[in-house]
Amino acid sequence: MTTVDELLAGARVPTSGRDGFDVGAALRRLASDAAAAIPNPDMLRATQAAQRLSVVCRWILNKPSAADHVDRLAQEPDTPATEDHLDVDGALVFACLLYLTDHRESAQFWWQLAAGAGHRAAAYCLHLHHLALGETREARHWLHEVTDDVLDSEAPDSAFLATLEAVAMYVRRTGSSLASPPTGGLEMEVDRLATYATGSCIIVRRPDRRLADQLYDFTRR
Repeated sequence: MTTVDELLAGARVPTSGRDGFDVGAALRRLASDAAAAIPNPDMLRATQAAQRLSVVCRWILNKPSAADHVDRLAQEPDTPATEDHLDVDGALVFACLLYLTDHRESAQFWWQLAAGAGHRAAAYCLHLHHLALGETREARHWLHEVTDDVLDSEAPDSAFLATLEAVAMYVRRTGSSLASPPTGGLEMEVDRLATYATGSCIIVRRPDRRLADQLYDFTRR
């Protein structure tokens, strides 16, 4: 009769030999896999920047005044989109909507217009946008625009930027989104505007009243 000790002895996994299991090699592979699983610092920073930018964009899009600003931006469809003829808050909101609906190059264009007109929140979004792309030089430039007073001695957007940072930190700490993503209706309106981008110009054009009306419905929910 086979004893328990004999059964256990037969069940042992060999650790050496031609067909055996090499424990040392397995441990080395595990250590190598674990090291590979540790995120690269640059990749981690880029991922965190993208997450923070998404949170900030959603928060801006959900502000009660968001639709009003986009509506003003839509009221002059034939006016060139330049820093001198622009509702800068509307450009910021529109850029955030474009970012959240995966029109990233267009979002960058509208953020740059707003930032060029002195809007520090737009410069902050550009900082995060370039950081997420791994473009550290550009990210540093826009961070400088955020932190240094270029146009005014009182830094009019400082309180707003402090709020953005507080929101982003809260979400990172709690996992709460605090704000809704764009609805399917908003995304469809943005895609409609994007169909007018032709040839070498791939930038989504100025918003119109249809998109503004959809944004009113979104912010009133």
